[in-house]
Amino acid sequence: MKRTALLLLGLVLAGPCGAQPAPQSAPQPAPQPAPPTVHISLDQDPDVRWKPLLEVFDAEYLQKAAATIIDATVPKWVHHAIAPVVKSLENHIPPPYAGEIRSLTSLFGGNVSDVILLNFAYEASAFCTSILAQDKYGNVYHGRNLDYPHAVLRNVTVDVVFLKKGKVAYRGTTFAGYVGLWTGQSPNKFTVSGDQRGTDRWWNYWKNVVSLLLKGSPVSWLVRETLEEAEDFQDAVMRLAKTPIITGVYYIVAGVRAGEGVVITRDRKGPADIWPLDPLNGAWYRVETNFDHWLPPPSTDHRREAANKALNATGQANLNMSSVYQVLSLFPVCNGITIYSTLMSAAAPENYTTVMWPEGCHKPT
Repeated sequence: MKRTALLLLGLVLAGPCGAQPAPQSAPQPAPQPAPPTVHISLDQDPDVRWKPLLEVFDAEYLQKAAATIIDATVPKWVHHAIAPVVKSLENHIPPPYAGEIRSLTSLFGGNVSDVILLNFAYEASAFCTSILAQDKYGNVYHGRNLDYPHAVLRNVTVDVVFLKKGKVAYRGTTFAGYVGLWTGQSPNKFTVSGDQRGTDRWWNYWKNVVSLLLKGSPVSWLVRETLEEAEDFQDAVMRLAKTPIITGVYYIVAGVRAGEGVVITRDRKGPADIWPLDPLNGAWYRVETNFDHWLPPPSTDHRREAANKALNATGQANLNMSSVYQVLSLFPVCNGITIYSTLMSAAAPENYTTVMWPEGCHKPT
């Protein structure tokens, strides 16, 4: 059975301040390459708006990449068992995603049931690190690494610029064919990243399907909807904290003013915890990986520890976008399965930068 590129992506899913110097430009860290960029017009019909993907990706390669991920990630019996149920979900997918899914299925070839099934599967093996940090001038920086144990994803990563009436509405970094976003920026408003919460695996597909039928939103779709609709940082936080979703997640959000930064720990129905920046009391940064911040991470996972240590060594006085990048590129924050790093600052949207890690990062010898 042919599979589409979209299949691949279902798995992956304050206060005012005074005058401030402009945030420093994002680094251009050769030899790490940048992903291709595509422009998607939201003024076009959902059935055709994703055609620009085929200007930078080969459809046949995307099909083969998708098949590799599916075969490696989803047990065949789960795939076959859920497929009949998933077909009924087609009637529950809201616009514009229903049209986008149909169009992507048509563009790349495949079975819409498979597309829907894997578009709702949570990142079964994904791990992420997100960092919020405020410098001494009140500028807030947002960095994230996305890790996934399938190197083929490096070949389908893409920066997407979403346009309305010819102007940038929002942008994000994702994988070719996936309609959701895990990393994004609404210019001069806020930035957001999503991190998997805990270690949910394929056996939670059933929970995700049931949650969708009960009107929960896929976590990455809520990111995209928030980027498109929220008026400001506070509005974004409220939407991301309260909207029912199909599985737990961490939403990490940064705004344009001093103090506008928060980690939202989500259950399906609402927030389990709100963890804001508190620079007046010395908490000028927050690091979120894939585990509740009030609990110790597994003894084998040192990403949080390494990032905290590096940020403390940097110090708030020396913080800028380049130093945040240095933390993201430090092992094991960046590791053998890191796919990309993104640096963002909503107050300086032109500095949005994504770099790829073709070989990942490895422990120094």
